[in-house]
Order: sequence, then C-alpha cells, then structure tokens
Amino acid sequence: MTDILVGNGTVVTLGSDSRLIENGAVLVHDDRIAAMGSDSELRQQHPDIQYVDASSGLIMPGFLCTHTHFYSAFARGMAIPGVAPRNFPEILARLWWRLDKLLTLEDTRAGAEIFMADAIRHGTTCVVDHHASPNAIEGSLDVIAAAVEQAGIRACLAYEVSDRDGPAVIDGGMRENERFIRSLRTTRKSQAEAGMIAASYGLHASFTLSPATLERCAAGGAAAGVGFHIHVAEDISDENDSLSRYGMRVAERLEANHILGPHSIAAHCVHVNSGEIARLAETSTHSVHNPRSNMNNAVGCAPVEEMLRAEVNVGLGNDGFSMNMMQEMKAAYLLHKLAAKDPRSMAADLVLNMAFQHNSRIIQAVFSPFSVDFPRLGELSVGAAADLNLLDYMPPTPLSSGNFPWHLIFGIDGHHVNSTMVAGRWLMRNRQLLTIDEARIHARARELSQALWQKM
Repeated sequence: MTDILVGNGTVVTLGSDSRLIENGAVLVHDDRIAAMGSDSELRQQHPDIQYVDASSGLIMPGFLCTHTHFYSAFARGMAIPGVAPRNFPEILARLWWRLDKLLTLEDTRAGAEIFMADAIRHGTTCVVDHHASPNAIEGSLDVIAAAVEQAGIRACLAYEVSDRDGPAVIDGGMRENERFIRSLRTTRKSQAEAGMIAASYGLHASFTLSPATLERCAAGGAAAGVGFHIHVAEDISDENDSLSRYGMRVAERLEANHILGPHSIAAHCVHVNSGEIARLAETSTHSVHNPRSNMNNAVGCAPVEEMLRAEVNVGLGNDGFSMNMMQEMKAAYLLHKLAAKDPRSMAADLVLNMAFQHNSRIIQAVFSPFSVDFPRLGELSVGAAADLNLLDYMPPTPLSSGNFPWHLIFGIDGHHVNSTMVAGRWLMRNRQLLTIDEARIHARARELSQALWQKM
C-alpha cells in the first residue's frame, strides 16, 4: 500500500481524547493512522505522497454495527400473506422462519452483497453478522466471507444454532460454526490475523435451545476459543419460556450454561431485569441495542441506561435494518425519551459513545481471538485503524467537540458520506463504489428475491 494524506477537512477524532482539528489532516500508512494534525504542516512534512482533498468537509472514523442479519435483505418490501402478525412470535413464525428456510447459498451471497454495498455507501466499515439458512447451512459462512472480502470491509460472522428444525439442522449449524472458526486459523488465517474477518459461535435464543443443545454448543465454543452471539430477551416470550421450563430467567440460564462471558454478545436484552443486568456485568458480557427493530416488532424499549450504569458495555446494532448507522443513532436518541417520557433520557453524547467506543470494545472482543494486533476502531488516533469516512457536511451553526453529537443526531446522515476507507483502502470515492459492481448485485438480488417471494 502507499501512504495517503487526507486533508483540508475538520478531523473528528472521537475516542477517549475526542477533539476536532480544524483545517486538519490524517496521514495513513498502510492500514493504520500514522499522524494527525494541521493540514499545512503535514503537507510540508510529506510533500511527495498522495494527497486527498476532503473539500472542507468532515474526516471521521468509520461507523460500526455489532448486530445485523445480512439475509434480511430479501425481506425489504415483502408482504406477508394473510392477516398481519399480532406479536413477535407470529413475526418469527410467519416471516423470518419461512424466509430463512428458503434461502439457497446463492441467495445468501446476494443478501450479503446487498449489505456490503449498503454499508460502504453509509460509511459502515465493520459489521457483526448473525446468519440462518436451515436448508443451506454447509458453506454458508464461506459464501458470506467471500462477499465481505470482495467488498473490503471488516466482519465477524456466526451461524445461529437452533432446535426449531430438528437434530440434523442442529448438527449442521454446530458444524458450520466450528468449521468456519477453524478456517480462520488455517485457510483464512492471513485475513483473520490482519483483522479483516472473525467469527463467534452463533446461537438463536434461549427459547429455541434445549439444555442438550446449549451444553454441546458451550463445549464447542470453549474448544474453539471464541464467545457466543445470541439473542437475549428480545421479547417477553423468551423470558416466559425460560421461567416456565427452567425456573430461571434467560440471562441466568445462559450464565449457568457458560454462554455469557467477555467475548460474548447478548443482542437486544429488552426484557432483562436488574438481576440479569448484574449477571451480564459480572461476566463482562456485551449487549447490543437495536432500537429500530425493537420499535418495528413492538417488543419494548431495552433498559440501556440502567445497563450502562451497571457497567454493562452496550453497543449499537441494526438487526437487519439498513446499514445507515446514523439512523440507528437517531432512533436510539428518540426512543428512550418517548419511553421514559423524559427529554433528558439518552443524551446524544451517550448515543455517540455506544456507536463508537462501546461498539469498538465489542469488535475488539470478537476479533481478538484471531488477531493479536487488532487495531483500535471507532476513533482517529495514531496507531488506530485507517478506517475513515469523508462527509460533505457543512455545519450551519458552530461545530465543536462538545456539540458534535447533537450535530450528528440533528444534522448529519448517511447521504453526507462521500468516501469510505477501510484498512487504508478506498472502498468508495466521491460516491462511486470501487470494490463491487452495485448495479449487477442489485439486479441479481431482485431476480433471486422475486423467486423466493413466490415460494413464500
């Protein structure tokens, strides 16, 4: 790779030393940030390297997403036959558990490609995916990984194990997780060590996992040296099932079965109580908030601020909604104010911390078993990953490090992103995708999704 100096912009560093550098520049060397500071000074110090003009816009870290489902791409615009589902169990049974059974490996790749284009366009540079295709399990994570590698973003993948389709599918899901994890230490070792691809052991949710399956998966994940990625108390039905069948709440059951831990992700946590929050904190388990999905499924509002006060690291995902993480941040900012009937709830700087610092900790946790020198994400600092975005946002009012979170919530959105870089490589410049053929993948996805819809 060659050195690149990105300048003539306002550098938004974020991170623990969050500040703005007006008329600033960022020096990229290979896949890391080598220097930051005054544009004029860095240009004088490095007169012969490639210079990229940010045109007086923003230079900021790439956005991060710590829970998503690439396969949900085919659900966009889909009408479920019959009366609309009344609750979350009906949504699962009538939409998601019908759709995922129809997915082929080709569908799986097309869905991943759609999400890659969406991510790059919106400046999302690292994602954590959770996949399901019960009738096309074997090789599904390889297919997704190939799409991710072609696009050039970072991703952590997992296949969700579930009892809902019988013993053969349970075995297949476990094999796929374990086989793919092994591949990251063999055939995909270079990409994994470079911090571009990682894996967790995927599980669906407590209510679709028997004691025997949980025990087997806990052993498999421990042997593989990774954490777990599981939905936790997304709907009250998950808690009710655990209490009625096992006499304990979901997080308690997962802890008893060695699923919680510092490399594990508990997605949603909408209905966890204070005792479960204490278990998440004690085990250093990460949680991921998905406000747009929670509102769409009418499952409730997660106790995010209570979890944060208890020192649970809560990040931000999209659960299969668009990869415009700025929209997810806006939803988080608004949802909690409405739910609490208190405009002081969920301040913009708290949302910003979840989206960048907290998400970075989650990504560090899931990538570290494969990459011993995994770079810092979610900030611009010397030694951090050269994962950055250029935005053509021109603030109509004064902009400072103190008020930047409110500019992001009320003024900045995905359409402002004009260039995206990951590991020192441009994936989009001036809104032109450089690593994937967007027209081709959208055309193929429309063709495949139409055939799948007819089967629904």
